Amino acid sequence: MERKAFNLPLEKNPLITIRVIPGHFTTSSSHINHYLDVSGMKSNALVARDVARELAIPYLSSTPVDTIVCLEKTEVVGAYLAEELLQCGTSVINDGGEIHVLTPISNNIGHLSFHSSMICNISGKNVILLTATMSSGRSLDSALDCISYYKGKVAGISALFMAIRDGQEQKINALFTSDDIPGYEIYSSRHCELCKSGQRLDALISSEGYTKI
Repeated sequence: MERKAFNLPLEKNPLITIRVIPGHFTTSSSHINHYLDVSGMKSNALVARDVARELAIPYLSSTPVDTIVCLEKTEVVGAYLAEELLQCGTSVINDGGEIHVLTPISNNIGHLSFHSSMICNISGKNVILLTATMSSGRSLDSALDCISYYKGKVAGISALFMAIRDGQEQKINALFTSDDIPGYEIYSSRHCELCKSGQRLDALISSEGYTKI
C-alpha cells in the first residue's frame, strides 16, 4: 500500500504537500480509494505557517473573525491562521482585534460541544471553522450544528483537503480538492465498487491516521 504513495505539492507553494496513498479504505460512513495524509501540514511548524498564510487569503481584507474552531488536530494551523489574520496593515480587517482558537469536545458518538467557560467566544461571534479533511460531509454538518446551537455566526469554512460533492451548498476554502487527485472516488459503504470487484480493505481511517486491517 505505502509503496504506491506519492507526494502532491500545492501549485502556489511547493513547500506544502499532501501525501496520497492509493488503496481501499473505510471510514465510519464511506469507502475511499485514496488516503490523504495531511499530518505534515498539521504538525510541521514551518509548513503549518505556510498553510495558514494560504488559508488566510480569502479572509484578510473582507471577513471579521473573532474565533477559529479547530477540528481534527488542526490547532497548530489555527494558531498561525489567527496570527495571519491579526497582522498589521491598512487592508487587514482584523488588525488591532483579538482571535480565540478553540477545539470542541467530542463525545463517544461524535456529538460536539464546548466547555461552559468557552461559550462566550462562540455566542454571537464570527467563527471560522477549520478542519483537516472533508469527505462525506458528516463531520462538517456536526460542527456547523454545534456552532449554530451556541449561536455562533460562521464566517468561513477552511480545510486542508476537501472531496467535492454534488449539490454542495457551503463555500469551503480548501488547499487541495478531490479534483487534484487523479481517479479519486468516494463510495457509500453499501455501494462500493471496490468491494464489488473483490478488492479487500487495506485500512480503517480516522482523523488520527489509518490502521491496517
